[in-house]
Amino acid sequence: MPQNDAVSLAQAISDPARRSQRFIWSAETQVALGDLGARSSLDCSIEELRARSVLILTRDQLTAALALIQLDGIARRLVLCPPDVDAAHLPFVTATAEVDAVVSDYAPAEMGAAQGGRFVACSSRTSPTDDVRGEQRATEWILFTSGTSGAPKMVSHSLASLAGAIQAGGHLAGANVWSTFYDIRRYGGLQIFLRALLGGGSLALSSEAESTTAFLTRAGVHGVTHMTGTPSHWRRTLMSGMAQQISPQYVRLSGEIADQSILDSLRAQYPRATIAHAFASTEAGVGFEVEDGLAGIPASFFGHAAHGVELKVEDGSLRIRSARTARHYVGNERTALLDADGYVDTGDVLELRDGRYYFSGRRGGIINVGGLKVHPEEVEAVINRHPRVQMSLVRSRKSPVTGAIVVAEIVLKPELAATAASSENSTLKAEILESCHRALAAHKVPAAIRIVPSLEVTPSGKVARPNA
Repeated sequence: MPQNDAVSLAQAISDPARRSQRFIWSAETQVALGDLGARSSLDCSIEELRARSVLILTRDQLTAALALIQLDGIARRLVLCPPDVDAAHLPFVTATAEVDAVVSDYAPAEMGAAQGGRFVACSSRTSPTDDVRGEQRATEWILFTSGTSGAPKMVSHSLASLAGAIQAGGHLAGANVWSTFYDIRRYGGLQIFLRALLGGGSLALSSEAESTTAFLTRAGVHGVTHMTGTPSHWRRTLMSGMAQQISPQYVRLSGEIADQSILDSLRAQYPRATIAHAFASTEAGVGFEVEDGLAGIPASFFGHAAHGVELKVEDGSLRIRSARTARHYVGNERTALLDADGYVDTGDVLELRDGRYYFSGRRGGIINVGGLKVHPEEVEAVINRHPRVQMSLVRSRKSPVTGAIVVAEIVLKPELAATAASSENSTLKAEILESCHRALAAHKVPAAIRIVPSLEVTPSGKVARPNA
């Protein structure tokens, strides 16, 4: 594990030489990491939760962060519940993960059937405690996977697998001030939480109730040096007109395809920053990071082990093998997480062009146009190249002839949208269609383009894709 051989998060932040002046900030308050040895956010002794399977269910991120720090190494299992989980699924979660204690800032009466045994109140405020941690244990971490409907899918991780991509002494370690648009109760945000804690830095958390403007202003006040989010997060940042509130040294995109347009826009906005894009998933862990400023993945990344990770393309999709992958599905161990060779099939389709692999889209998100396949993300990448387009969404529309046709919705860059006349928009649509005809097969070209003021983004920061 980076920085030391700590069994738990509390041990990792206990080094006095590295904990001074390190904080976790939320929109409402701050917590000094150096105080956590003598202060607690729980209304019970941590020893009362030793060896339990604990569901962490909180309104805000800071409360969840404090619970993770205090209970990792004490609890047998930590089940980290994302904020948008359907309450109707909580009894399934507690039963499947064998939860026998719930740590929450909700009132017990609000928990209903999800209490799962002992209820422990917690908050984002800390108070003095004389808790002694005692013997540490390797805690199992249970995370929810993304992109599922119905009962949540959960996978098992360890702190070691979650922290596998965090290199001791690397250029991302040290007294950096991290921030992220992600929520730390999902895999992407949890990675940044761990990078800050284990790497020796501080962390500014986002808030669901906070506007993009307010969050960026606060991140600037805290002197954020390292910032991460999805391409959609970054497009909204650029559209907000407040991107100049931060001056990061490092900008990373993940969670969606990072096309050349958004990479170039961020390079123009932050010319002194490293602009990187990465691939990670809850099941596969962190696969790779690309820092050369170009879309796609160098072919040299494939076919050999690098930093303990092996990448390959099989049947068109990206597969990853490493110690960073989840151990297994929880409560559904018969569903194979790994293939016979130990790889996770990510379901992300890659195409090799000129020495780089490019993401075409998700295997399950294909539009079928008269028997011909269209990946929406491939079409969006072409549309987003237009200098007046900020972001786009390509989806299907029913057709009596082909079964489906491709249509697109686009958001204009803010400095251009306000002055655009109807005739200009007609010209713009024609220009986009012409570029699509040049770059794409005929069945992939949108049959219609609509200019919209905004696009819906999911709680995980990705463009919301309606079912075909």
